[in-house]
Amino acid sequence: MQHKLYVGNLPYSFRNDDLENHFSSFGSVQSAIVLSDRDTGRSKGFGFVEMGSAEEAAAAIKGMNGKEFDGRALVVNEARPQEKRTSGYGNNRY
Repeated sequence: MQHKLYVGNLPYSFRNDDLENHFSSFGSVQSAIVLSDRDTGRSKGFGFVEMGSAEEAAAAIKGMNGKEFDGRALVVNEARPQEKRTSGYGNNRY
């Protein structure tokens, strides 16, 4: 198991510090980031947390997946590698 977790269905009021504080009870948090829209600065409702070990990551998944915040049940699981995206602007030329 890797140490990086995907955290979805976050309340839009959540910030990086909130994410770190809630996950720190399961172990050392190496990084915690809530993604936001670059134009508006508004949260996209998901983020990533990197835990210090696989055991801490497993405990965080078990403890936080389905937990409710502001009426929203969090979705917490192992982060998958980002898929390669192609641009729709003609960058796929031969």
